[in-house]
Amino acid sequence: MDRTLSYMEAVREAADQEMERDPSVIVFGLDVDDPKAIQGTTRGLADKYGSDRVFGTPLSEDAMTGVAIGMALSGLRPIHVHIRMDFLMLAMNQLVNVAAKSRYMYGGQVCVPMVVRCMIGKSWGQGAQHSQGLYSFFMHVPGLKVVAPTTPFDAKGCLIQAIRDDNPVIYMEHRLLHFQKGPVPEELYSVAPGKARVTASGDDVTLVGISYMQVECQRAHYYLETVGIGAEVIDPIWLSPLDVDTIVESVKKTKRLCVVDNGWTTCGAGAEIIAQVTERLPDLNGLQVLRMGFAHVTCPTTPTLEDYFYPNARTIACAVHGMIRGQDDCWLPDEREDLKAIDFKGPF
Repeated sequence: MDRTLSYMEAVREAADQEMERDPSVIVFGLDVDDPKAIQGTTRGLADKYGSDRVFGTPLSEDAMTGVAIGMALSGLRPIHVHIRMDFLMLAMNQLVNVAAKSRYMYGGQVCVPMVVRCMIGKSWGQGAQHSQGLYSFFMHVPGLKVVAPTTPFDAKGCLIQAIRDDNPVIYMEHRLLHFQKGPVPEELYSVAPGKARVTASGDDVTLVGISYMQVECQRAHYYLETVGIGAEVIDPIWLSPLDVDTIVESVKKTKRLCVVDNGWTTCGAGAEIIAQVTERLPDLNGLQVLRMGFAHVTCPTTPTLEDYFYPNARTIACAVHGMIRGQDDCWLPDEREDLKAIDFKGPF
């Protein structure tokens, strides 16, 4: 495949093609019709489909989420765009008590086919209130699906799948992924829940990277390769429902599991993945597990503190090296310029 798009372009194309295919699909949210177009992900949609189907909203997350739910209950398929995941907290009652539960409470007579696009991650000094990865909150709730695509291929396929799903889907994007490039088919396709992807092979340790941390795990794989450690890297893609089977099969082989998260380790997605794997492998002798993510402090703003706060390829490689060779054998790889430029390609 020689057609290459950025992650941002893949998100935009998915929305455009689904809006063209299905007139019930609409896009709305803060600044979706702004010239910057949510980092380009909604560019041109308002001109093509008009203000009835693409429109900006007031800064009122709770009320606008209620509007999205009402639209979905009435037969539309809204894509509600939030610039930052942090402010989904203002709509928790709507999402957790209404969107997630309506289908159950009405005995399947109604459905809530809505997509909630939200962004996470550091960049430009986002700090305490604008960089939090809170997706584990939503993994906890029955009735909500949660997806965190890493590649442009998955960004398009997962958004198409989310739009067509009859249940509410939290669609999570890391800011830094918007600039990743990779192969993306022009035709419509979907990436359904239920299957994680092995993105690099290895026999010594299983690395699970969530969202942007998949990119850092890919880089860590190459660092570890230089010292004779084979890391098998897995992208879960969909966090709820979660494909734990693929991870378990890898851990049976490696007997070591490190999950790298974009959120706090306490009660996080990494903790859940490790719990499910260890429950499935109670008799695996010598099993080692490790979770990496945010320390239990508030997200810092300054770049110097960010370097300590967020895992990266070198600190991941160092931690895995310690698991395998022992903590007394301290090793931190020298930074490699060639690994900074890795474009994570996905399944091809």
